[in-house]
Amino acid sequence: MTRTLAGATLELVGKTVTLKGWINSVRSHGGLTFFDLRDRSGLVQVVGEKLAKDLKPESVVAVTGRVKARPQNLVNPKLTTGKVEVAAQTVEVITVSRELPLPIDTDGRDIDEQVRLKYRYLDLRRPRMAKNIRLRSRAVKFIHDFLTDQDFVEIETPILTKTTPEGARDFLVPSRLKPGQFYALPQSPQQYKQLLMVAGFERYFQIARCFRDEDPRHDRAYGEFTQLDLEMSFVDQNEILSLTEELFTGLVKEIFPDKKVTATPWPRIAHAEAIKKYGSDKPDLRKDKKDPDELAFAWIIDFPLLVKQTQEDFFHGAGVKYAPSHHMFTAPHPDDVKLLESDPLKVRGLQHDLVLNGYEVGGGSVRIHDPAVQEKIFDLIGFTDKQKNQFDHMLTAFGYGVPPHGGIAPGIDRFLMAALAEPSLREVIAFPAVSSGQTAVMDAPSPATPEQLKELHLKLVK
Repeated sequence: MTRTLAGATLELVGKTVTLKGWINSVRSHGGLTFFDLRDRSGLVQVVGEKLAKDLKPESVVAVTGRVKARPQNLVNPKLTTGKVEVAAQTVEVITVSRELPLPIDTDGRDIDEQVRLKYRYLDLRRPRMAKNIRLRSRAVKFIHDFLTDQDFVEIETPILTKTTPEGARDFLVPSRLKPGQFYALPQSPQQYKQLLMVAGFERYFQIARCFRDEDPRHDRAYGEFTQLDLEMSFVDQNEILSLTEELFTGLVKEIFPDKKVTATPWPRIAHAEAIKKYGSDKPDLRKDKKDPDELAFAWIIDFPLLVKQTQEDFFHGAGVKYAPSHHMFTAPHPDDVKLLESDPLKVRGLQHDLVLNGYEVGGGSVRIHDPAVQEKIFDLIGFTDKQKNQFDHMLTAFGYGVPPHGGIAPGIDRFLMAALAEPSLREVIAFPAVSSGQTAVMDAPSPATPEQLKELHLKLVK
């Protein structure tokens, strides 16, 4: 018999169905056995006499039985299927579950996170976590459909790429075919998406995996994260902001109908004003900061293009005065270009940060499309000829007709964390790394064998 989902039983009263799923809970009463069967659609109550003896919670079963309407006084308003039950004719135990190492019928917030991540495949059965992951899937689908309808082209860019000094530590991957040389995992698809503008696609996007060897925080995952990456040609900053605002306004309405947006259109706040008024460049503008259903979006603009170099800056070099505020591809404000020669710290960049409830959930900019300006920025941040050569592919491409272009990269993980009022990015990622960098469930990183190291021409030195 064809499998029926639990959620479909409401419309099948009087019909015989076969259900397959997990036992959510078991109880006995007056010679009858009751259990709730759970599948991807929800729960439905199963009832019968002389059912299998090894009915344990979280075991996988197949049930064949007739759908019956419950008596009015036994309707369960807490279940979507609470008006019906399935009178079991047969129950087959497909696999038996051992006792779980952690409870999954709570929200899980009081359980040690190391335990939750070790048994993440069980933790994801938790209703809150299952809901988060399903909402994430729906949000990504909405983004995909919205941008496709706006004539964007979805294009995948390489994961194995080139190490370049972009501001964070790269993850390096040794090359077997080129001994002594290394790939880098992309910190973002920044250079590829700009090259796609040179290629003439004009509107690009992808749901991109990005990799940075940074210390974890509650709002920053270790190692890898996911962002919506998009780029457009022949646009100004206002067009980028307007399209992004339209996208996320529609997404909230569709995916989070219970949430309310504090202000529309979103406020646009100059960076200096944000620091002066709120003491932060990612202010929480909610009217009621205790209300998790309030979403206060805002734009922070008019960032300084350059900041003073410090000893800790990634770009530090002897005698270098400046570091990029955003990244070295951000265009200067057209009214300030002349200040690059006389007073670089007064130059505003065409950077824009998307802020939500006190978190920076996305950043982008109008990019430099003039090779001469790009060279000037490289000089101001102290790039050596060797460092410039690492971007030779970009400068070469820009010599063949590059359009004005710009974009933004909202973080999928961080947006969902803020929108769902979750305390950590890890609550909206299926298999996140723990704070120590170990991958959830898997024992990674792990040692390589001597044979693998030899094949890669590598030797470990204590």
